[in-house]
Amino acid sequence: MEDELQIAMANLDEEKTLRLVNERIQAGCSAVDIIESCRQGVEIVGEKYSDSDYFLSDLIMSEEILKEVMRILEPHIPAKGSNKGLQPIVMGTIEGDIHDLGKNIIIYLLRSSGYEVTDLGVDVTPERFVQAVSETKAAILGISVLLSFCVGSIKKVVDLLIDAGLRDQVKVVVGGYPVNQQVKEYTGADFYANDVTEALKIYRNVLGVEKGSASQS
Repeated sequence: MEDELQIAMANLDEEKTLRLVNERIQAGCSAVDIIESCRQGVEIVGEKYSDSDYFLSDLIMSEEILKEVMRILEPHIPAKGSNKGLQPIVMGTIEGDIHDLGKNIIIYLLRSSGYEVTDLGVDVTPERFVQAVSETKAAILGISVLLSFCVGSIKKVVDLLIDAGLRDQVKVVVGGYPVNQQVKEYTGADFYANDVTEALKIYRNVLGVEKGSASQS
C-alpha cells in the first residue's frame, strides 16, 4: 500500500504534506511513524536529485518542508523523563559527506527524550570522532553516511578507537542510505539502522532504557 504522506513529501507538495501530518496526528498516529514517512519522502527527493530529475533548490525545499513537519510534531513527541544520568551519545556525519538530515532527526528525537547528545556536525574526520568519544566518555557513537565512497572512513574510525584503547567502552552505530549488513561487518560497527524507528530502538536498548534486544543484523 502506497504511503500518501511519503508521496506528498517526495512531490514537494507542502500544503498536502502538512495537511496529512495534522490528519495523522488527529488519528492517533505516533510522531515517530509520521517522521519516518516524511524522511522516506525526502530520501526519494535525494534520489531524484542524484538522477538530475530534481535541482538543488528542490532538495533545499524538501528540508524546509520537513522542518515545518517537525515544528508541528514537537508538542506530540512523548518525553520519557530525564535521561541525564545515562552516558552521553556522540553523533556526526563522516568525513567527505555533508548530508545530515537523518542524523538531525535522530538527534532531535533523542534530545527531546532527555538524552545528552554531542553533535559533531558534518564532514567529521575519524580523528575528531575518536577525540569526542575520549572527551565525553560516550556510550554510543553514531556515524551517519549517505555517500558510499565515504564508508571506508567509518572503518578508520573503528580502527582508531581500537588503537586508542576506547573500542570496548563505546558501541558504534552506523546509519544511512547505503548501510547494510556488509557495511556493518566491513567497518566493524556494532549496529546499523536505515530508519528512524530502528535507530531509536538501538540507542535506547544499548543504554538500557528499553527492554529487548537491539538488532545487530
